[in-house]
Amino acid sequence: MIYYIYERKFKELIDNIKALKVLPEDTKIIDIDTFLKDSPKDITHILVTSTLVKIKKLIPIAVERDITLGIIPSFEQKNLIKTFALPNNLEDAIKLALKPTEDKIDLLYCNNTLVLQEAVIGEAPPLDLFENSFNKNSLRDRFSLFWKTLNRVKKLKHTKMKITVANGNEIKLSAVGVVGIEYNNNTFASRLITAELSATDGKSTIAILSPQSILEYIGYLFKSIISYLTPSKLPESVGFIRSSLVKIETEKPLKIVIDSQNFDTTPVTLETKQTLLRLNVGENFWEQNSKEKNTKESIKIDHLPSDDERINYLSEGIPLFSHASQEQYASLFTSLREESKLNSTFLTLIILSTLIATLGLFINSSSVIIGAMLLAPLMQPIISLSMGVLRQDTSLINSGAKTITIGVLAVAFTASLTTLLTPIQHLTPEMTGRLSPTILDLFIAIVSGIAAAYVKSNDKIIGSLAGVAIAVALVPPIAVAGIGIGWGDWHMFYTAFLLFITNLVGIVLAAALTFMTLGFSPLHLAKKGVTIWLTIVAIVAIPLYSSFKQMKADISIQRNLSKLTFNLGSREVKLSNIKVLHHGKNEKIECEVISTAILSKSEKKRLKESILKSIHKQATIIVTFKYKL
Repeated sequence: MIYYIYERKFKELIDNIKALKVLPEDTKIIDIDTFLKDSPKDITHILVTSTLVKIKKLIPIAVERDITLGIIPSFEQKNLIKTFALPNNLEDAIKLALKPTEDKIDLLYCNNTLVLQEAVIGEAPPLDLFENSFNKNSLRDRFSLFWKTLNRVKKLKHTKMKITVANGNEIKLSAVGVVGIEYNNNTFASRLITAELSATDGKSTIAILSPQSILEYIGYLFKSIISYLTPSKLPESVGFIRSSLVKIETEKPLKIVIDSQNFDTTPVTLETKQTLLRLNVGENFWEQNSKEKNTKESIKIDHLPSDDERINYLSEGIPLFSHASQEQYASLFTSLREESKLNSTFLTLIILSTLIATLGLFINSSSVIIGAMLLAPLMQPIISLSMGVLRQDTSLINSGAKTITIGVLAVAFTASLTTLLTPIQHLTPEMTGRLSPTILDLFIAIVSGIAAAYVKSNDKIIGSLAGVAIAVALVPPIAVAGIGIGWGDWHMFYTAFLLFITNLVGIVLAAALTFMTLGFSPLHLAKKGVTIWLTIVAIVAIPLYSSFKQMKADISIQRNLSKLTFNLGSREVKLSNIKVLHHGKNEKIECEVISTAILSKSEKKRLKESILKSIHKQATIIVTFKYKL
């Protein structure tokens, strides 16, 4: 006998199904409360339209009597439809539900209570969300959900967990919540661990939410909720364990929610019983849940916090920035303390790099100057200083500052002495390029400081520090300042040294902020040092912004003069290769004059007056002539 069991709240849907006349004539239609009370013995097939709670009461009967259970969902039961790939069309849903099947699926139990969709232990946003609850929402709605979810994360606190799997292995870690699932049920958790899900292998999978910083988790939230993309790899905030038995014990009781219904508190045991239920499911169900029976357990939790230091830190609340482990902290600090010290190797390298840089500046060779940048060890104590500033570590600050100061003096003295011994007093383009620092140079220094700190904190890419040293030149500007001292040109010294100061303060501030982001200092400890260096950067930025405005004005002059044709009476001339040079209060304009013949004295005078009138200021005009044949 086929029994069609329904819940009274779906009476209208039952009437529609009766009207379709697609059910076999011998089908007995009965409400679920009566069925459970009478427990008839002549059942050969069960059809059901009901809520998830009542459906789960029928499953033990179907399992015990080894009969097929077919679900005819209402249109509103979208999560149920997605979980078991049921047809949206009512007639198709009835045909599927009536079809006997020999395929059996696993069942997941949480503390001996059946779980059809998910068991949530603690808080696990957004892993516990069903996608079809918002996948047709507007972008505005998704942003609203993003902020709501983020606010939930900000209020979460980590809890110590001991997880025991089927083979007896114990795993200790810290997390805010766990989602246990058996099937690909259209939740965010199932999207991340699709490859681990099977409906017949006797194993369930738990997704473990363990965000170590707000910033780290924002990336995953934005990608999943706003962009609606599944990460190509498991996010740093999420791990998983796949086993037939998972027992979770927590330091503090966490609430348990089974299929959206409040259930109990931890401890909790999740157990999978293999191939018990003959349930009619859609074809897509088997595409999303493999039939392969993989007997191996899978565990991916290496990136989750498990050491006592990080667990205790995270139990106070999820910080804005991640917290480095004791091992990472000790390794980096040992390296930085060593590199901040002044020694003979540092002095030897700094003097040799200065000699190379100074001679490269005189012969105008960029490749020679780049070689000097690679050799110079000045970046190391600067990074050490940035960490000292961040951690308010007086010994690291003093050691780094001392090494930098003596290094700068050594570069300036070596460059000055080399200049006095070199019979060349010609300003080369490589020198000129370091005499006009602007706010753009500060931005380059900031980006380089970020890169330097990131590289320094990661042993796998430490070799990239040389590239950072090239990107932001430290020794060449000081060498140019030393050349200025040797020539007695204090304007040259000031502008070149300003470029070095720009690089120094930009790197220190950016590296300190990067180390803070990477978790090497809590915000309350870093605040003082970061504020001081932010003030220093703001002061340095004042002359740099003035230089930037001057650069914009010079570009405007170059553009305007290049467009003009100057009428000198008997002929017209044009200007090309225009350069605007500043040296103290003196301003020079160098250019090439393209003419058809040699200019007379009066024509030269008229040309000069026309140029000065065009730029609306006084300047020294230096020209070379090119003749058009």
